[in-house]
Amino acid sequence: MYIGRITPFSFVPAIVLFIIGLSACDQIGQLLLPAPPDMEDVSVEIPIGVVLPITGRLTSTFGEPTVNGYELALEEINNSKLGERSVKFIVEDDRSTIEGAVEAFNKLIAQVGVTVILGPATSSQAEVVFPIAQENQVVAFSPTSAGRGLSAIGDYAFRVSLTTDVLIPSGIEATYAKLGYQKAATMYDESDVFSTDSDAAVRESLAAKGVEVLVTEAFQGGDTDFSEQLSRIRDANPDIIFVSSLSPEKPGILTQGRQLGIPDSVPFVMRTLTIADVRAAGAAAEGAITFVGWVSTADTPGNRAFVQTYRAKYGVEPSNSAARSYTTLHVLAEAIANAESTDANAIRDALANIADFDTVFGKFSFDAVGDAVYEPKILIVADGQLEFFE
Repeated sequence: MYIGRITPFSFVPAIVLFIIGLSACDQIGQLLLPAPPDMEDVSVEIPIGVVLPITGRLTSTFGEPTVNGYELALEEINNSKLGERSVKFIVEDDRSTIEGAVEAFNKLIAQVGVTVILGPATSSQAEVVFPIAQENQVVAFSPTSAGRGLSAIGDYAFRVSLTTDVLIPSGIEATYAKLGYQKAATMYDESDVFSTDSDAAVRESLAAKGVEVLVTEAFQGGDTDFSEQLSRIRDANPDIIFVSSLSPEKPGILTQGRQLGIPDSVPFVMRTLTIADVRAAGAAAEGAITFVGWVSTADTPGNRAFVQTYRAKYGVEPSNSAARSYTTLHVLAEAIANAESTDANAIRDALANIADFDTVFGKFSFDAVGDAVYEPKILIVADGQLEFFE
């Protein structure tokens, strides 16, 4: 069975031009017709919807690296055994908002008729759009959302990120065993589903260890001044600080925390801290700890080649978002190949049966509700680099 040649993305600005070009085309209806489930007709394209933040506050942290990861995976699939059929990507900008994600999903489902949508980026978006996909029996496959319980919304929902209830308890188990902290502070983005769920999981795991949470501080995504919250945390004198947020706020929190006098001996712990975050925070990131699903130095199948190719093509290190989208597309291609169909039900069933599939994360499987299963990792910033926490 063959999937065929897959049209690669260009960089984010090119995607915007691509969308504008489609909108201006008189024959857009013909271009976006969904593929029938018959896989024997090699002349028909398979349309796959893609929803991601091309514009807005999440563009640099989610949008650009996600596009890059998709692009590399597409190039590899083009030159692999999946060669005769053509896959067409229909890209929609969610504008880094929940409303934008809803509009994008509704358009791709009602107007385009896709059977699979790659996205959305965040848990706040997934909480709203996964039910839309479920109601319409369309597969929704998110590379980056990680709030617990969201894939359980329906059997058409799948995710690549390790969820908070998997990653956080394992991370706290390892760090507590080595550092022996007894007093903690937590800080989270109260406007974001992932961040609120992550903070709850942190406090639950700390309570199980008998660690006292001295203070919990909240902020809003998009904030740039965290001095009031960090001053109260400093004055509480914790042994460790857990921060639950999306990437845009992480460097500012690290930098301002050290500027306000939080000592270097008190580590910040942040879920999925990237090398870009580390470089943005500079010396303030030293000693920060992160719980992640992927690291560039891991000895996993194809990881070294992925990192080298990514660095050569884009001139920067790949982030977790890039690794997740790269893996998402490879897992989807495997499922479509196994399904031998473009029907959403067949693809859903094939995804659910993915087990021990070799990826840059290691052996990859889905659990009973469509969440990813693979080995979590704990890293620490040392000399400006992310290294294994040992």
